[in-house]
Amino acid sequence: MPSIKLTTRDGDQKTLNGDAGVSVMEIIRDGGVDELLALCGGCCSCATCHVYVDASFADRLPPVSEDENDLLDSSDHRLANSRLSCQLKFHEALDGLHVTIAPEGQAL
Repeated sequence: MPSIKLTTRDGDQKTLNGDAGVSVMEIIRDGGVDELLALCGGCCSCATCHVYVDASFADRLPPVSEDENDLLDSSDHRLANSRLSCQLKFHEALDGLHVTIAPEGQAL
């Protein structure tokens, strides 16, 4: 089964199995990781599922939408490889995807 590699805020590493067609956010949430809040449930309206994506997977991801970009801009912790995990649909080509949960907190 395809999987993602996750690094938590504490630096713990986990491997989570995922099904094609679900979001990376759902894989993390369903994998029992509580620190990814995902308050809006995947509607791209809160940025509480902010992750950093390993650069080796950048060309396999869809482009950042305008809404996603605006939400990421509200984060104190945005980096060049920042994405909202709710906007990343998992598929076979993403097997082994490595993401790190971004620090908590939004700009006011």
